Amino acid sequence: MKISKLIIRGLVQGVGFRPFIYRIANEMGIRGEVDNRNNGVCIHAVLTPEQQETFISRIREEHPPVAFIHSIQISETEHEDIGQAGFTIIPSRSDSEEVTQVAPDIAVCPECLRDRKIQPHRLRYPFINCTHCGPRFSIIRDLPYDRQQTTMSAFAMCPDCRKEYTTVSDRRFHAQPVACNHCGPFYYAIYNNVKTEDYNELLDLSVRLLSEGEVIAAKGIGGYHLICDALNDRAVTRLRMIKQRDGKPFAVMFRDMEQLKQYVEVNPVEEDCLLSWRRPIVLLKQKRRLAADINPDMQTLGCMLPYMPLHYDWFAALGTPALVMTSGNLSDRPIAITPAEAEEQLSGKVALLLHHNRDIHNRVDDSVLQVCGDQPCLIRRSRGYVPEPFFADVPVEGIWAFGAEKVNTFALGKGDTVLQSQYIGDLKNWETFSFYTESLERFRHLFRFTPSVLVCDMHPDYLSSREAERVAACSGLPLLKVQHHHAHAAACMLEYGLHEKVVAIVLDGTGLGDDGKVWGGEFFLCDRKVYHRLSHFEYVPLPGGDKAAVEPWRMAVAYLWHYWGDAARFPEGFTERIGADKIRLLVTMMEKGINTPYTSGAGRLFDAVASLLGLCDVSTHQAEAPVRLEQAAGSEQSAQYPVIIKEGVVSFRPMFEGLLNDLASGVSVADIAAKFHNAIAFLLLAEAKRYLQQTGATRVVISGGCFQNKRLTEQLQRLFADEDISLYVPGRIPCNDGGVAVGQLAIAASRKNSTDYA
Repeated sequence: MKISKLIIRGLVQGVGFRPFIYRIANEMGIRGEVDNRNNGVCIHAVLTPEQQETFISRIREEHPPVAFIHSIQISETEHEDIGQAGFTIIPSRSDSEEVTQVAPDIAVCPECLRDRKIQPHRLRYPFINCTHCGPRFSIIRDLPYDRQQTTMSAFAMCPDCRKEYTTVSDRRFHAQPVACNHCGPFYYAIYNNVKTEDYNELLDLSVRLLSEGEVIAAKGIGGYHLICDALNDRAVTRLRMIKQRDGKPFAVMFRDMEQLKQYVEVNPVEEDCLLSWRRPIVLLKQKRRLAADINPDMQTLGCMLPYMPLHYDWFAALGTPALVMTSGNLSDRPIAITPAEAEEQLSGKVALLLHHNRDIHNRVDDSVLQVCGDQPCLIRRSRGYVPEPFFADVPVEGIWAFGAEKVNTFALGKGDTVLQSQYIGDLKNWETFSFYTESLERFRHLFRFTPSVLVCDMHPDYLSSREAERVAACSGLPLLKVQHHHAHAAACMLEYGLHEKVVAIVLDGTGLGDDGKVWGGEFFLCDRKVYHRLSHFEYVPLPGGDKAAVEPWRMAVAYLWHYWGDAARFPEGFTERIGADKIRLLVTMMEKGINTPYTSGAGRLFDAVASLLGLCDVSTHQAEAPVRLEQAAGSEQSAQYPVIIKEGVVSFRPMFEGLLNDLASGVSVADIAAKFHNAIAFLLLAEAKRYLQQTGATRVVISGGCFQNKRLTEQLQRLFADEDISLYVPGRIPCNDGGVAVGQLAIAASRKNSTDYA
């Protein structure tokens, strides 16, 4: 008997896909079976041509909301036994080294929130879930996605949960984390030397402490959070001291959309992102202040909505509209995931440590995005997104990309999919580097990855590059080293399926160039395989090397000394703040070439202007100066400063001359900052138009951390649209160094036919 075989690839496991197939098959009177495989969902069915067409159409149109279908492969096979019992769901099979998608962690669904109010065995149960929601990536250890392959294997199902789990028509059919008050994970805490496991008591205790202005820590889906009342100034100041974070803004969780809209401006695209099952942090324009120390002197606020039952329970009992919800770790360390880690870092610092006994296998921070124009643009890709892959348009099997140094992620190539890791962080921190190497091995195991090619940044001192070299030395595998800014461009090209040569504009703070200098203000003509540097921002001194990135005043001195030497005139306020002696010492360092490499980095240009305007002389966190400069810019100013482009080098001397004159004349900081942004935007447009005409390319891609600047990116979107030029802005892959690994992998895939990876 001829049988139709359908292999459905995509996000189709752990999201209620097999019960969905079972339901529509029975509605249509189709005989057959469905099961999970390593590479997706497999259906064998007895179908007429008309049934097959309708069946596939319904699968594509009616699938569960979290599911994503990448492809449906159809073939015919011979099978005698299929369909004898109608349509059935059969056990999962592990029959190849191919892998399907692993679902990201999913916010609790409305149906489960309702169930915990009416189901006797789940009343107020804080770990309720179903096939439409709950933990996924954070608890998975191996494929296929079955309970015994997750950290839920430690919990034996009670008869009630077992019945739901095995009833095809139930929403919890094969929901692997299914549990209830009788058999599942539970919260616990030790308070005043007494251990408590009663959820209602713990909820009342945590609510009381939060109401009294205390800071608590609680274990969530992907790690611990530090939490306090977002309207309590004393509590937020205390949280900042615990976190050891000087000025970096905190994220805030609001009770609901109605309360959120009281404090920030939200457009429809931003609202869709906030309400999505991914529940990211979304950067929004603030219109009403919370506690002052949440985001000192900032006009934007990182906002999210509840995504765990515990969050809903807190807000139901608290009077506050918002809670500060920041990662549970000390500054620069990875988010804590075990009680031992949380106790070691936070014991004695917070009023309560609220643990639970469901192990977190894969730590995941909250994801962060902003909307530029109508396009969501990820800044930190983690919970709710990872490990959802990118489908490549070229084979990527066996490519292992190690990523950059800061804002690190890594990426693996499996078949035609790119599997990017969760946000890792700055590898210079030992604990973060340990998290990095641990995650590398866990991804390799989970996705049954066997490397054949290694690829890393060409900077020899990046710890990611050193790890790649170590693996290459141990394995004998070829190692390809790629230029940092080419990787940025290639990541954007892969996201949009671009293969032809494009004009790429890459602006960031730092990346090693072919000439040994620090690049970061680059115009390329490139495809995914090779690049040609068309022009760049002028090289200027970088006094103190990496120290200049955290002390923007150094770049202000560097730019003015570079253009005017001993005749450089520093604004009076600048000299008073920094001190004439420190300025002279830095000038001497540059004159003698002591620890003074040269850079074309756009990030350092933004730093210099921010410092000259008195916005930020010393950064307390990464990119503080450019962010403050962006937020200071007035929206009404249309004028711009001039620049000079000569022989492929962009000189900002006339811009600084105009800026200094404006400062001396009392022009507002808002107008000066706006004129600076306008100058950069129109410079990028002019250079793009020139190179499109010269090269015959028709598309422009932008990437690099400087394009996290929402004002600049949206201005470019408008300018390029007005000129009818195709502009590609990174969206699903971060434009910052969190996207470099994907670009490295894209370049390696394009060069894989070559035998030279050195």
